[in-house]
Amino acid sequence: MRIYRKEGDEVQLIAFPDEQVHKADYFLIEDPSVSRGLLVQVIDLQYANVPGVLEDILRDVMTDGELDGKDVDPLNISSEVDALKDTRLAVCKVRGTIDQDGSLTSSTSWLPSRTTSRIRPYQVTRLITNGGHRPVKVGHADGEPVQIDATGLDGGLNIITGRKGSGKSHLAKLLLLSMAGWGAPCIVLDVNGEYVNLHKSKDGRQSNSRLTVLAVRSGLNFATAKLGLRTIAGVLSHALDLPATSSKVFTTIWRQLESRGEVSLPNLISTVQTWSCHESVRDALASRLQVLLETGLFTDETNPLTEEKILHTIENGGVLVVNLKNQNQTVRRILVEIFLGELTKILSSNWLRAAFLFAEEAHLYLRDTYWDDIVTRMRHIGLFTTFITNQPDTVQEAIYRQADNIFIFNFTNEHDIEAIGKVAKADSETIRYLVRGIPTRRCLLLGNVVHDLPMMVDVEPLDVRTMGETRLFFN
Repeated sequence: MRIYRKEGDEVQLIAFPDEQVHKADYFLIEDPSVSRGLLVQVIDLQYANVPGVLEDILRDVMTDGELDGKDVDPLNISSEVDALKDTRLAVCKVRGTIDQDGSLTSSTSWLPSRTTSRIRPYQVTRLITNGGHRPVKVGHADGEPVQIDATGLDGGLNIITGRKGSGKSHLAKLLLLSMAGWGAPCIVLDVNGEYVNLHKSKDGRQSNSRLTVLAVRSGLNFATAKLGLRTIAGVLSHALDLPATSSKVFTTIWRQLESRGEVSLPNLISTVQTWSCHESVRDALASRLQVLLETGLFTDETNPLTEEKILHTIENGGVLVVNLKNQNQTVRRILVEIFLGELTKILSSNWLRAAFLFAEEAHLYLRDTYWDDIVTRMRHIGLFTTFITNQPDTVQEAIYRQADNIFIFNFTNEHDIEAIGKVAKADSETIRYLVRGIPTRRCLLLGNVVHDLPMMVDVEPLDVRTMGETRLFFN
């Protein structure tokens, strides 16, 4: 390989026909005169536009099969011309400088020699796995195992995105089980009921995973008074769109009932119906409280789910799966808001150091109104979220820009790729060139987990009942 040109952070290399080059490969351009190398990554492959090649190709097409006789080529020029036709141009992005001691720096303020530099493939996995204390095996790259450090997912915001059937949920389950294996408390908002059997292997054996599954009318019931004013008010405002004026009246009613120890959903409804206020306010409150009553989520009788029970379920590596399968959008939004409120209580009280929330099919309940807390305030109290979605345009740009890690699977739609291209930790060209057309279960890793070195990985298989495969009629 030879250096052809450099423009900005882009380097173009000439690759000859006998040299193996693929998209996402890393190469080190070593300059012996300065004892360091420029680390570059291939983002696109093109044919080298050599003068006269087009004319020669057209001449071959026009004369092919039309002339009889034997070609005479005493100087073996035709083989040289054929080599020129197959010569490729590798378009690369500069990722940094490898110093003499093997460490990576972001310095790119120098140019290697065109004549004396040596270009060789570079296994960037050695930079990613170096120093990892809590390894998580995510897959393979060019036959080499790829491990990330679990601490790279700690303290931040993660996004897993790709079109349906590309392997998003598979990777989410791998990360979930790995984090739980290191003792991390984990909660899953499971829209499709595909996380409920993660404690079983494919042949039915029980694993060591501590998995608790809760569903509506099967463990998911709450005491209104125990949830508290802040959580219930949040449900009414964010999940049921209660106007601010009505919310103030509700707060007054709650505090009056609380002072008498009579807070319950039926008591709230009956008090609202006789409360002295504008009719529109009364109707707004009564209709939304009636919705809460009809969900079957609220009980003031036996064995409600409390923050203490949630804490006991997830501490020391437990996984709590909130099964939202077969629930309508309203119930999903109510449950999401309740769990955000309960986790806030747990983390604010320092009962847990931190918790990891996996939001499956996040586009179904991702809203500006209450997820803003997830990406700002809640990351400071210790709630670290992983969004899994096949609709990247539903994720606000502000969330992308605060994302610490992004795992991107196959996309072909230009609008989706453009939405992902707004990621602050990767240039849009890298995403646009590498993501389009990659096969199922292959993923582009961006962010802290790969030390900001974009990497293409074939995701590791799982020996658990993932239940996330597309259901087909013709097998």
